[in-house]
Amino acid sequence: MSSPYEMSDDSPVYVISVAAELSGLHPQTLRSYDRLGLVSPGRSAGRGRRYSLRDVLLLRDVQRLSHEGVNLEGIRRVLALENELERYRGIIAEMTDEMAQLRTELESTRAVAARLAGLLRSRKAGASLVPVRGPARAAGPPEAGPKPAADEPGPAIPAAGAGRASPAGNST
Repeated sequence: MSSPYEMSDDSPVYVISVAAELSGLHPQTLRSYDRLGLVSPGRSAGRGRRYSLRDVLLLRDVQRLSHEGVNLEGIRRVLALENELERYRGIIAEMTDEMAQLRTELESTRAVAARLAGLLRSRKAGASLVPVRGPARAAGPPEAGPKPAADEPGPAIPAAGAGRASPAGNST
């Protein structure tokens, strides 16, 4: 919510008499459901019950289940299972979003790998991966001098996994 005057479905705003009227139940029934833990409203500073729109909808569900012949313990179990189902749906939505992001990253990685493979193939044909301008120098301003042509191959770089030269010149 961006403003203190905006309300969500979870904002506890209805006193017990209004919530009872909106749900079609007696206020004493709402108190009973609160004691049993079926519907737990928020509390005001003076400890009065304050029901949210979500609480009123939940009271209507409790009333519907009760009229269908489900006892209070059965209603408690149904509500717990519905809460669990909502929690799992949220987890699945998060995982779906994460999978989509990972798929995007995988495609990007594959594109980079294909580009690198193409560069390696062209390197075998005589091109270098990184243009080399000359040996590294100590810190200081770069000297102005002739620059090699862009299509001029640089020094040979051994391929990954190739044997390294030992000080005697023999590969290990």
